[in-house]
Amino acid sequence: MQIVIFCHSLLSDWNHGNAHFLRGITTELISRRHQVRVYEPREAWSLQNLIAEHGENALTQFHSTYPQLNSIRYDLETLNLDTALAEADLVLVHEWNDHQLVQQIGKHRQHSDKYKLFFHDTHHRSATAPDSMAAYDLSNYDGVLAFGGVVRDIYLARGWAKQAWTWHEAADTRVFHPVNTQQEPEGDLVWIGNWGDEERTAELHEFLIQPVKKLGLKARIYGVRYPDSALQALKDAGIEYGGWLPNYKVPEVFSRFRVTVHVPRRPYAATLPGIPTIRPFEALACGIPLISAPWQDIEQLFNPGKDFLVAHTGEEMQHYLKEVLTTPTIAQELVTNGLHTIQSRHTCSHRVDELLNICSSLNL
Repeated sequence: MQIVIFCHSLLSDWNHGNAHFLRGITTELISRRHQVRVYEPREAWSLQNLIAEHGENALTQFHSTYPQLNSIRYDLETLNLDTALAEADLVLVHEWNDHQLVQQIGKHRQHSDKYKLFFHDTHHRSATAPDSMAAYDLSNYDGVLAFGGVVRDIYLARGWAKQAWTWHEAADTRVFHPVNTQQEPEGDLVWIGNWGDEERTAELHEFLIQPVKKLGLKARIYGVRYPDSALQALKDAGIEYGGWLPNYKVPEVFSRFRVTVHVPRRPYAATLPGIPTIRPFEALACGIPLISAPWQDIEQLFNPGKDFLVAHTGEEMQHYLKEVLTTPTIAQELVTNGLHTIQSRHTCSHRVDELLNICSSLNL
């Protein structure tokens, strides 16, 4: 098939976790001999911040990891949809796109029956910013691919889409897999995630910073958008701050530490149960023991308590961290179970199968 993807950025994952899954899906589609073209705005803020902070060298490193991936960078004012969609069989429009572009692609689809058109939602805005999401004109789209059942149901209940399917994120196991190293670990705990937006500040203190401080662990944190207050809190807890980490370097970093944690943003823990976001998929795929702050796995993606441990309080997180770090058999059991669940159910290959099945149901 000829597949066209419009996204905020494929090249940059600077504060842009959606790029992780899109890269994996694009790579898998290409490996199956589909033709894929990806369009991203020339002035995408994630890409501009990446270049401003780390230079064009960051893009060079990206291409060394993903030599088969590239994007067509466009200006909205001059984008020619007749050209971009001329040979398309399937078009995916990610939700982090301009409202005007989403509408223009829909109008183009209204006058063409040559391709199927899906809106792809991997964010919490359907629940936290419904007015913004309602402003997207999806009247000419064939349906919505939502990264959780609760988001799918919102689109259908509010009449934003004619059809919607659940299409969870997953691990790109070409990149995210255990890295064998003979070296001693550099530290006890590593956490990779962005601070930003005050969506989990209290949770990060309770489930990450304070347990590390109380246990006296050697820990390192990577991410962007850390305010001075957050950096001071890390310093007070004896936690090293590593700054921005390109996502493709995550497996190597995980291999140098003994445990990691997952701290969901508040909208996912409180409003959108069943959506873990992509970080747990990637951590489990890399074979590092994982302990999570509370979230409800109502769609039974994993086996909580076996694939990873769930701490309901900061004190419980402290207890589990100590247990995993001092009991190798517990750590190894988590690694084995988590890897099995990812490899059997949650790879980008599985998600491409699901996508193609959806397309087949629409006679594509």
